[in-house]
Formats: sequence, structure tokens, C-alpha cells
Amino acid sequence: MSLPLSVETEIRRLYFAEHWPVGTVATQLSVHDDAVRRVLGFLEPRPPLPPRPRLVDPYVDFIAQNLRTYPRLLATRLHDMLRDRGFKGSVRTLRDYVATVRPAPRREAYLRVDPLIGEQTQIDWAHVGKYPVRGGERSLWLFVAVLSWSRALWGEFVFDTTVHSLLRSLTRACAFFGGTTRQWLFDNPKIVVLERAGDAVRFHPLLLELAGHYRVALRLCSVRAANQKGRVERAIRYLRDRFLAGRSIRTVEQGNRELAEFLLKIAHPRPHPTLAPRTVEDCFAEEKTKLLPLPVAPPSTDAVLPAAVDKTAFVRFDTNLYSVPPAHVGRVLTVVADDREVRVLDGATPVARHDRAWGRRQLVEDAAHRAQILKAKPGAQEPKGRDRLRAQVPDIDPLFARWVDAGRNVGNLTTATLRLLDLYGKDTLAEAVDFVLARGAHDVGALAQVCEQRRRAQGRAVPVDVALGKHVPDRDVIPHDLETYDAKKRRD
Repeated sequence: MSLPLSVETEIRRLYFAEHWPVGTVATQLSVHDDAVRRVLGFLEPRPPLPPRPRLVDPYVDFIAQNLRTYPRLLATRLHDMLRDRGFKGSVRTLRDYVATVRPAPRREAYLRVDPLIGEQTQIDWAHVGKYPVRGGERSLWLFVAVLSWSRALWGEFVFDTTVHSLLRSLTRACAFFGGTTRQWLFDNPKIVVLERAGDAVRFHPLLLELAGHYRVALRLCSVRAANQKGRVERAIRYLRDRFLAGRSIRTVEQGNRELAEFLLKIAHPRPHPTLAPRTVEDCFAEEKTKLLPLPVAPPSTDAVLPAAVDKTAFVRFDTNLYSVPPAHVGRVLTVVADDREVRVLDGATPVARHDRAWGRRQLVEDAAHRAQILKAKPGAQEPKGRDRLRAQVPDIDPLFARWVDAGRNVGNLTTATLRLLDLYGKDTLAEAVDFVLARGAHDVGALAQVCEQRRRAQGRAVPVDVALGKHVPDRDVIPHDLETYDAKKRRD
């Protein structure tokens, strides 16, 4: 039985410094005499015990040979191979042995590379998390671009990780930096690299076109070699620790606004990691003079693709349906989309424009397009009214179900709710529907009250033409001089 180090130290002190006998030391410290003699070195060491036979002993050479050839071979696979050769032990027994004999991976030595000023931009994405949108949820990503010499960085939150999103982010990064470096360094994502075999790389043609527009060379890290873009990796870690930690990103617009303020006030004024006491902002001001100038005409980064108009006057883009005028049914139009809006063109003529929906399988409809269909098919007014509400307020179906369960007149309630939509807009009505459903109500009067409260809180005016209705021929009130009434009263 081993003794604590403090007890062993006290035994040596009492015996050699105070000259206490062994028995006295053992008595005072409440330990056995042999333990005292062992600590003082008076006992002969015990002979080592002979090794116990192990189930794995007959297979040691076989295991060593396979681990030399395949250092990462799993113990479970080795167990399958040994079991066919008569091994009777368990996987755990084999795993414990393999852990002691597996060849240790050779540590790689990395060459420190310091890029020249204005030479390289490192680019990557960081996954932020899942965020709710109408129609489901989307992954939120943080695009980050870092100038390797000055460590100046720029970023933006995006839902879209297609090649067109990459083109938009790169264009905005170049505009922020006021120029571009001579290289863009990427990892190996599919939106950048279509094929790769060793050093032979086939880049995405749209990315090559953008690089040619900015006169930039595209460079790739080696496969599974994230250390080659360590500056952007550290920048992402810095943003996670200093910006994302403890912060709620409610919308892309709010996140990008707060990120821009963070870069301006905190990230760029920080000391440069290798050129201190200079700040990143000071180094960026110097590197900016070495960047390639921006081209005169900005590049096009919109997604452009043909889309057939179905029989209900909708075109499909990114799983969502967008309305067009019914006169274009059966034709093939052109969809032009960015991260904010979706435009539908007939040749070069715009025929429809919508805010982009980030949910899945959403119906985005313009009221004017619906009005054209209703004008030709007045009998479809009621069902199309419910479709309009579903398109503008996707979460309204539970409210319809409550109307049916309560035996209410769904047609009248739909008409009243459509009036609230015209008066207050889709966003206010959507908030009111969520509020009413959460409290177990379904009355249109409650919807109207919540909408009015939201309108007053926002300080918005009610549209007069909608409030009075189209049946009022003269909605403009002409003011009169009230003194004429006083004069008329005196004459009378």
C-alpha cells in the first residue's frame, strides 16, 4: 500500500534529521513498520510478478502487422478478423490492448507563411444555427472574408448558400474593402469546386466569370487542410466569441446591421495580432492603397432562369410560387432573383415583382393579379378570398378551423378579415392572428382590436380610401371658413 507523499516526507525527516527509531516513527505516524522500512529503503524490492497470460497474446504479431499497414483500423474490425482465426476475447478486451500498441500519428510541422500586402483574401462560412421563417426554418450562415495581411474582415448573414449567394457576398465584400486582393483563397465547397482530382480543379463557371471581372486568381486549400486558411478560421472564432455569444439574431437585416456596427467600433480598432501596437484599422488603411481597383461596372449576381407559368398564373422558384398577371398563363417567362426580391420578366419587360420568400412551398401572390382573375371569374370570389388570406398569412388555417367548429359563417368572416388585411397590411394581421390563436379566441372583432392596437403603437395612419370604401364617391372633405356661419346667424 502506497503512502501519501506528505507522510513519506515526514518519515524521512523524523528518521534522518530527528534520529527516531523505526518503531517510534511507525507508532507516531500510525503506519506499519514495513512501510517505514520501505520508504527508508531498508526492504529488499519484491521480485516482479510473472506476466499473466492474455487471450490476445497469440495474435500480437497479426495485430501489429495490420496496424502498421492500416494505422486507423478500428478495433471492431480487428475483432471480426481475429474471431475468424479463433480469438475468444471480447471487443472491449481487444480495444484496451489496441489502445496501447496503435502507432501514434506523426505530428506535422507547418511552414509559417506571411502573405504580402494586398495579396490574399481568405473566405469561409460559419453555421450559426436554425432560424424560423414563414413556412418552416432555414439554416443561417455567416459569410466571412478576411484580408490576410491587415486582418480587416467583412461578413454578412445569409440564408442562401448557392453560388449566386457567394457571388453577391463577394461583390459586397469588394465594395466594403474598396478594392480586391490578387487572390481569393477558398476551402473546397461544392459551390466553388465542381470537380477536383489532386491539383486538377474545375471551378464553378459563374465564379470564374466573377473572378475574371475583378481580375482575381482563385486558390484552394488542400483537402482537409483547414490550417491553410487559419486567418479566416481565427476570424470566425473571434466573431463567435465576441459578437455571436449572448446575442439573438432575430432577422437577417438586424444581424447584418449589428455586425456592421461591431466591425466598425470593435473589430477593426483592435490591436493587430502580429503588428502591434498598430491596429487592424491602421493596417487596413495601408493595405487599401495596394488593392486592385474595382471595375467601373458592377457585375451581375442575380439568379436568372426560365420559368413556365402554370394554369393558376404562378411561376415556381426555390420551391415557392410567385403570382404573375393571368394574361401570361401558359407562357415561359424569365425569373430574376436576388436575396431580397424576385422579379418576373417578359423579355426585358417586368411583369411582376415580389419580396423573396425564404420558407418552403410558400404562395406569394399580388392582390392586383388576383383581382384580374376575379374580374373574369366572379363566382370564385369566396374561395379565392381564403386563398388570398392563406398567401398573405400562412398560419391562418387554424383560425378557419375554429370558425367551422363554432358553426360561424365562414364567408362573412373571410370578407371581414380581408378588410382587415387591406386596412392594416399582412404583417400586422399575421401578428394579430398569432395573438388571437394563442389565447384560444377566433372572433374577427378581437382581430380588429389587436390590429388597431398594433397600428397605434407603430404610429401609422389608416388608408382613407380603404376605410371609407369605394362606394363613397367623394371622400375628400373641403374645409370652409367658419366665419360665414357666424355672419349668416347674425343676419337671421
